[in-house]
Amino acid sequence: MPYVDRQNRICGFLDIEEHENSGKFLRRYFILDTQANCLLWYMDNPQNLAMGAGAVGSLQLTYISKVSIATPKQKPKTPFCFVINALSQRYFLQANDQKDLKDWVEALNQASKITVPKVGSLPLTTEVIKSLPAPPALEKKPQVAYKTEIIGGVVVHTPINQNGGDGQEGSEPGSHAILRRSQSYIPTTGSRVPSGPPLIKSGYCVKQGNVRKSWKRRFFVLDDFTISYFKCEQDREPLRTIFLKDVLKTHECLVKSGDLLMRDNLFEIITSSRTFYIQADSPEDMHSWIKEIGAAVQALKCHPRIHFFDSLWKLRPLGGAQLCPVQGAATCGREKSPLQSPLCGFLLATLDPCPPGRGQAASS
Repeated sequence: MPYVDRQNRICGFLDIEEHENSGKFLRRYFILDTQANCLLWYMDNPQNLAMGAGAVGSLQLTYISKVSIATPKQKPKTPFCFVINALSQRYFLQANDQKDLKDWVEALNQASKITVPKVGSLPLTTEVIKSLPAPPALEKKPQVAYKTEIIGGVVVHTPINQNGGDGQEGSEPGSHAILRRSQSYIPTTGSRVPSGPPLIKSGYCVKQGNVRKSWKRRFFVLDDFTISYFKCEQDREPLRTIFLKDVLKTHECLVKSGDLLMRDNLFEIITSSRTFYIQADSPEDMHSWIKEIGAAVQALKCHPRIHFFDSLWKLRPLGGAQLCPVQGAATCGREKSPLQSPLCGFLLATLDPCPPGRGQAASS
């Protein structure tokens, strides 16, 4: 979901259709800058791009006539899709979920809305005009705010209901109260098939390198014992694995200097050998990572034996055959397997030669 950055701009990831009616959507990082009066989109968060890398697309907010949710007839196979009408062109964008869709549509409509000043805010020079005699028809006509739209090159003025509906006059400019929640999401098309312990959380974040201190987007995976990061979601081998037993603390990075100073949603994983600086795509996603990693570390400290045995138990062969820990030990109804690992057998025997209840389950 979109969030407000340090410069009071609305930011977040969306998928935009490459060309109208092409059906091909590309993931881009969008910045809605009301001060500059434009909507910009980049290949990634500009903080993670090379120096001088510019936007790959832009749209002046004054060109936007309407932002609305796409109908099933327009995009039948694209959920959470909305359309930006600007002059004679349409931009189709796909949000991450229903909440993300609603927030972006409301933010874009609010940013592109043009209203005339109220009577009390007019300059003093207009008082001279008021003293001049006016036709009776004009005197009876109440002054109303209106929205200016450019449709097909024609300027259209649409009255705005100030008592509700299209208004939202009472909200402070730039406060963006509806945009306090945010969550990172990357489509999982063609994702890896998870193997090993069940995943607690996964998603894309940006991490700082250890040597060159460059920032690169990586796919992070958290399970009961480790947090690993991959070059992309489809990779099977991680670039690095951090063992949770080595994690000392995980928290938001509040003391920032140098390159860290202007980075939003930054948290750090402190281990016995290194501190990992990781940037999430939104405040909500950052707090979610901190919470899940902290809970997994605490669970591992409280029940290391149970968690470790459960992970080894998942390594048993399929088809009903169970690992027998040591030669000659009581099997408790478990069959010996030719695929038995000596190391796993030793560890299983060390932890518990016959876990309670599992022998009965195997024999039944």
